[in-house]
Amino acid sequence: MTGMKNIPLLALKLLLGIYIAFCLIIAALNYAVAPGASARTAEIISNIWHFYENEFKTGLILAASVLSLILIKKNERNVMRRKNYIGFLIAALAVHIIGPVITGTKELYFFSMPLPWSSFSIQVFNPSTSFHHSFTSHWGLSGIGALLVFVVIYNIVIFAGTLLFGRRLQCSQLCLFNGFASEVFSETFPLLGKKKKKAGSRLKTFFSIMRVILLAVAAFFTLTAALSAAGIITESNNSLLHSLESYKYLTTELLMAMFFWVVFTGRGYCHYCPAGTVLAFLSRAAGQKIRTDLTDCIECGRCSRACPMSIDVKSFAAEGKSVVDFNCVGCGHCVDVCPTATLGYSTRFLDYIKSRINNEEASQTP
Repeated sequence: MTGMKNIPLLALKLLLGIYIAFCLIIAALNYAVAPGASARTAEIISNIWHFYENEFKTGLILAASVLSLILIKKNERNVMRRKNYIGFLIAALAVHIIGPVITGTKELYFFSMPLPWSSFSIQVFNPSTSFHHSFTSHWGLSGIGALLVFVVIYNIVIFAGTLLFGRRLQCSQLCLFNGFASEVFSETFPLLGKKKKKAGSRLKTFFSIMRVILLAVAAFFTLTAALSAAGIITESNNSLLHSLESYKYLTTELLMAMFFWVVFTGRGYCHYCPAGTVLAFLSRAAGQKIRTDLTDCIECGRCSRACPMSIDVKSFAAEGKSVVDFNCVGCGHCVDVCPTATLGYSTRFLDYIKSRINNEEASQTP
């Protein structure tokens, strides 16, 4: 029986290993081989890359979500985590399957992270950039127009949605870069070796430093791209900036995220993601918190152990204080594992909706 129970876990680890291997191989082909290859070879590599990023990733999210649900213990409520899986699947279908059909571009996923994660969504609208020429040569001006609508709507939805629902919306339900992997593969981390203890002081210091650096760098790229696109500054080194930002993406984001998946935790990158940092400030304005007063806390510590962001939820719950932490991504793992249903995810807007529902139910009670 023990061997049978390990099958879903082994299958999930295998899927994560395949995902990492494919990502590294295809990224190498796309960024290192394709630029110097013949037109036919470059086209083949591009088609492989698009299939991997769209159909393959969507199927991966579905398969990994099913396996993760099998692995989660039956005595846990798992309401929050199920919603996370559903959110990521809907996001994948919209961005990787339906969106490309509607817009005519298979690279929609490249722009499905809110500003200031990258300046690519600004550069693509600037005729003076090599990125713009590369995009229009594949998808044409109609693709640019459709992309503009997508970028504007997506950023409005994320920023407005965060003010209503907190950081959870993007980081734990829609993020198709690191968020989805950290959730659907949460039972497998680290890929190699045994589970590590929570992040120590040195690792937390590293994350804090990286957060400041990455936000500053992202803000620089975004501001420079915006000023150049608006014609306020004349930037003659657009291709250089694009190359530098691509290298930043490949190293500090893609490779570092995978390093944490293999060695530590799935949420490693979330500690210093520039978009996540901005959304963390907005979540403060939204009043995001984890309530710890719904019932009496028994101080079992399961909430702290379940938190992928190394937040000591138990210390808050023991005193009945709400968890208001800059690193909280709203994943709800702590809420789901609490055996006494003491915890609950909340924002001011969600509290308002809940109070309205309670008042309506009370008024209808004879």
